[in-house]
Amino acid sequence: MQPIRLRHAGVALATVGVVLAAAGCASSTPSTAGAGTGAATSAPATETNPAGDIPDSQVYVPFTPPSGRFTVSVPEGWARSDQGGAITFTDKLNSVRIETVSAATAPTVSSAKASEVPAIQASAQGFIAGDVTTVTRKSGDAVLIQYTAMAAADPVTGKSVKDAVERYEFWKGGDEVVLTLSGPVGADNVDPWKTVTDSFSWNG
Repeated sequence: MQPIRLRHAGVALATVGVVLAAAGCASSTPSTAGAGTGAATSAPATETNPAGDIPDSQVYVPFTPPSGRFTVSVPEGWARSDQGGAITFTDKLNSVRIETVSAATAPTVSSAKASEVPAIQASAQGFIAGDVTTVTRKSGDAVLIQYTAMAAADPVTGKSVKDAVERYEFWKGGDEVVLTLSGPVGADNVDPWKTVTDSFSWNG
């Protein structure tokens, strides 16, 4: 009879094990759901940039005009257009405009306020004047004109945004290079614009 009792005991133990396993599975269901919810909540967030913000991952490439007079780094992949002697690189709501003009003397804060600011005001819609200062970049000093104005209307939606504009004027030996950087008001492009303007250098 002893073997029979052991066999019955084994069956009983197996039955208890099945019951416990089933209870364990049942009790684990809320924990699994909770874990899934926790995993979703703690998933790393992807980088999102407000309208007009240039991402930190943006790559810059050197640009030299046909004259070879200077080199400046511009954002890689931006669309290029040439119009009226100016070269513009654009992407979404931002732009970098490069223009070379002849100037007998170097621009100053006073000359910019007296002649250039009024000329910009006459051509820019919704113009609001900002600071006019002298700033130092790696290539030397430049006159910086800051202002806000309405950007050109989107050809599809017809809507326009207000741009914050920084106009840098570099001068050497009768040549003045104007770098105009623009993007929506509120966009945090301080570092990208510093990268572009610090990269400017005269060739020769």
